Amino acid sequence: MSIPDHILLRVHDLSIGFHAGDQVKVAVSGISFDIEKGKTLGIVGESGSGKSVSSLSLMQLLQKDKAVFLSGEVFIHMDLLTNQVLDPARCVESHYRCAPDDPIFAHLRGHAIAMIFQEPMTALNPVMRCGDQIMEMWRNNPHIGRQEARQKTLALFQDVLLPTPDQMMERYPHELSGGQRQRVMIAMAMACQPQLIIADEPTTALDVTVQKEILELLKRLQKQHGMAMIFITHDLGVVRHMADDLVVMRRGQLVESGKAEQVLNSPRAIYTQALLACRPQWGKKWRRLPTIADMEAQTVRMEEQAIGHYDRPLLRVVDLTKTYVSHQGFFGQKKTEFQAVKQVTFDIMQGETLGLVGESGCGKTTLSRMLLGLIPATSGEVWYNGLDLLSASKEQWRQVRKDLQIIFQDPYSALNPKISVGDAILEPMVVRGFHQDAAGRMRAMRALLDKVGLPSDAAAKYPHEFSGGQRQRIVIARALATQPKWIICDESVSALDVSVQAQVLNLLNDLKRDFGLTYLFISHDLSVIYQMCDRIMVMQKGAIQELDRADSVFFSPQSDYTQRLLRATMSV
Repeated sequence: MSIPDHILLRVHDLSIGFHAGDQVKVAVSGISFDIEKGKTLGIVGESGSGKSVSSLSLMQLLQKDKAVFLSGEVFIHMDLLTNQVLDPARCVESHYRCAPDDPIFAHLRGHAIAMIFQEPMTALNPVMRCGDQIMEMWRNNPHIGRQEARQKTLALFQDVLLPTPDQMMERYPHELSGGQRQRVMIAMAMACQPQLIIADEPTTALDVTVQKEILELLKRLQKQHGMAMIFITHDLGVVRHMADDLVVMRRGQLVESGKAEQVLNSPRAIYTQALLACRPQWGKKWRRLPTIADMEAQTVRMEEQAIGHYDRPLLRVVDLTKTYVSHQGFFGQKKTEFQAVKQVTFDIMQGETLGLVGESGCGKTTLSRMLLGLIPATSGEVWYNGLDLLSASKEQWRQVRKDLQIIFQDPYSALNPKISVGDAILEPMVVRGFHQDAAGRMRAMRALLDKVGLPSDAAAKYPHEFSGGQRQRIVIARALATQPKWIICDESVSALDVSVQAQVLNLLNDLKRDFGLTYLFISHDLSVIYQMCDRIMVMQKGAIQELDRADSVFFSPQSDYTQRLLRATMSV
């Protein structure tokens, strides 16, 4: 097989199995991919998908008594190799061709292909100094003495930006931090100047700041030395910034491949779509954040409603303005004015989720408080069911207040620490006169706890006895107690970690469907806004800069401010 000059390595129909008693269990089945010179191929997939097995086979690092090479070929350009490595008789059309279990692969390790392992603490020898472990790479070369090997190692340590390289050479692996150990692993991989580096989950065990440093180091070294790279990871956010091409694997099979940008932005396979949809992402929108099992069972439906499906506005806001006036001087004769909200006009349609996004201080919270009547507006109109809320009497507000609720950012400060969770949910029912007897209210309260995924015994506990995510569920249950028509979610998931955030976002979408709710969803997180919202309103310095469907705002932003926000988000 002849391959183009720009292809460094080609894997064709590779299949690998493992002995399981009298049978052979297939771990990798018929995968094929190319690695271009100087480019990065990303391989992604769940644990057990065959990512590491595939890459380890390229260096013949699989356990020989367990692994079985079933089929396939690997083609490598001859210019990777030296005359000492190959017998010219084995050449095929100026390319090297062999099976992954061929003994010749032992000669390729380090010189042509090198590997950076996921956990450097287990990959490094704990009883050897770090410098000696790198110097060992040249011990079989009669032309390189110990002093030259030491100088080469010192230069490598400097190249990978290890602090005080001479001291690092004398230290053992346990005396280094995780990021420093990973730099030693990178130096070891670079020792023989390979043309292909395999990085197997090289940043998984590192915190986010060290992870960023390691990724930037790998990209710098790759550009500096003109290497190609196979980058294996489960983190789709990382692979987006690292890979030129992408292979998606599942259960040993290749389910999708192509240019990284194309695969991540327009995935064809349902499995790839599910991987991307497991957390808020640019791309396909889902009614809830799905798991892989959700996708397979077809229990999750893609968000298909267009804004035109909403037949009428639930709330209409016209020229809403809030001006703060401050007086200066002893008699207050000098005054200054600050417009926090400037003539804002928009509709919230029945059953939709309208997103409100903008930087801190843009007026998002002030706007939401005016809509709820918590602070007075300077001018404008807010129409709900034919009533202008800005001119409504206290009695009229009392009648509509039950329809309008809010979920605050900090659930702990939103709950009274001195009353139990059950009483916190019962209180609005009592005030609004829901249910005629106490027994009916108790049943309704326990039903709400169940609806938001909390056990019935939670009613007797106090807010401090719950986690942040559980407290947010309590606040959601309390907001539902008055059977509202629409709810303002004011940064309601910003204080939660990403896994709990996904659960709460799914819950909000489930409740929207079950209770026919309408949301005004306020957030600074653009990926969350895109995931949740039908339309998006972008706010800056009290004014609306853009209001359109979510896809239009994200993929065809009209205002310069929106474009800057998106660029800032995508660069993080």
